[in-house]
Amino acid sequence: MKHFYKPLLLLLTTAVLLLGGCGVQQTASEQEKNITAENNAVVLAAGRNLAPGEKDGYYCSKILGVWEPLITKDENGLPKPCLATGWEMKDGGKEWIFHLRQGVQFHNGSPFNADAVIKNFERMKLGVKRSSFYGLDIKTFYPSLIRYEKIDDYTLKFLFAEPNVNQLYKMIDFGSPVYAPECFAPDGNFQGFAIGTGPYKITENVLNKYVRLTRSDTYYGTKAKVPEIVVRNIPNPDVRYAALKAGEILGVLDINAIPPFLAEEIKQDDRFAISTNKSTMIRFLALNGSRFPFNDVRMRQAVSLAIDRKDLVQALYLNYAEPTANLLNYTSPYYKDYPVEYDPEKARKLAREVLGGQRCEVVYCINGGEPLQKGEAELISYWLQSIGLDVTIQSLEYATMCRHKRLLGTKSDATMARQMRRGDYDITRVQQGLPNGDPYSIFYTFMMPDGSRNKISCLAYQNHEVAALLQEAKHCTDENKRRAIYDRLQLISIEDPPVVPLFNDRSIVAYSKRLKNYDVLVYGVNLAEIELID
Repeated sequence: MKHFYKPLLLLLTTAVLLLGGCGVQQTASEQEKNITAENNAVVLAAGRNLAPGEKDGYYCSKILGVWEPLITKDENGLPKPCLATGWEMKDGGKEWIFHLRQGVQFHNGSPFNADAVIKNFERMKLGVKRSSFYGLDIKTFYPSLIRYEKIDDYTLKFLFAEPNVNQLYKMIDFGSPVYAPECFAPDGNFQGFAIGTGPYKITENVLNKYVRLTRSDTYYGTKAKVPEIVVRNIPNPDVRYAALKAGEILGVLDINAIPPFLAEEIKQDDRFAISTNKSTMIRFLALNGSRFPFNDVRMRQAVSLAIDRKDLVQALYLNYAEPTANLLNYTSPYYKDYPVEYDPEKARKLAREVLGGQRCEVVYCINGGEPLQKGEAELISYWLQSIGLDVTIQSLEYATMCRHKRLLGTKSDATMARQMRRGDYDITRVQQGLPNGDPYSIFYTFMMPDGSRNKISCLAYQNHEVAALLQEAKHCTDENKRRAIYDRLQLISIEDPPVVPLFNDRSIVAYSKRLKNYDVLVYGVNLAEIELID
């Protein structure tokens, strides 16, 4: 059967490459150029607002280098000291002792110490803080936390009702941000700029336009090499591409920084370069398990087997992605590389068992703001047609877009998020980042009845073995046993899929060769390391 859809692949690939020429004449206004280029700042761009401001739980993304966590990760995804320099686990994980870095100041000159960390935890106790990145929720990152205590100015004790042997992984990056207490309002939001301990501080933030970063000369580590960086918010990838080519910006960063087809265009220009790495982002199809036909595991299996992920990645993403059927992202230190199975005959057999030889109409919702999703949906719909599913593609606005419209006074009811919560869909394309190194949270989110993704996406997923394994993982202190548990959970997610994973992203950044050390990380670029070559 495979040769029948080769013309479709060729057509979609050609369309994707042609997208690189759409809208490239759109560049910044003269006013924007003057605002962002003053003081000889290095001007970069991202597709989303990396500093959403005072009502965001983190105020800004970690990749801006403004705030730092207690614990970060190394190149293998393992816990690594940051503002906490060491730790000890006691009583099987019910007690954790953290030793804090000394000689550190926040950008406003106040000292970083145990008192400051406690103020950050008191803020988290006020309730969940929404964010454009990951929700800041003390119950998620510190489950069964009873209390925290100051032992001395640079030592803290955390006590838990249950063993938290994987606590370090939960605290990585977005799980343990620390800010100067003075920047918190009484309700837990920010009052003014976020004040952290990182190599850069925020000196100007024009929402949805740009954020200005200035080097912190009091930073305890190696000082940033560039005195000032401006990161513009340019949602349209073609406009980002045009701004880079025109010299209005020197680089792009963050997730979806540059689409694969534009990366290939940039590689042809000797003035620019690209850098790629693994990404924490995984793309998948959510299937409405609360109604026919996806309430039957055989149909979910059939969808997974019917999709040729390798052709999908090659045709639409030019191999800037890694096909996967595994729910766990490949940057996790617990990730296991299982084979990706494509078996259209087996898919048709399973689908016939569920549909009884009849055909079934399904609605496939996509985010209209992502141009590649339409081509992807058309290709997937072609494969699903062969197993008896007649697909109608519905293009909707994503929730964040509609929130911006409501702020402007524009009404919009047709959002992907709202339709998913109502269960008013059959298939939808969703993405998921890995907020920290803890696999437990990912499996719980998708595979437990009260998991957030399970509920809001109407997956209606339930597996008693998963519940037992997660309970065992929660209290297991033996690293080999815990790894075996996570291996089994990954295999279950393939055999009894709550969703259908498609591929793990690759992070791609593009930049002018006037920049040095502009190397993409698993998440972002180390802005403190980049240099400007005159």
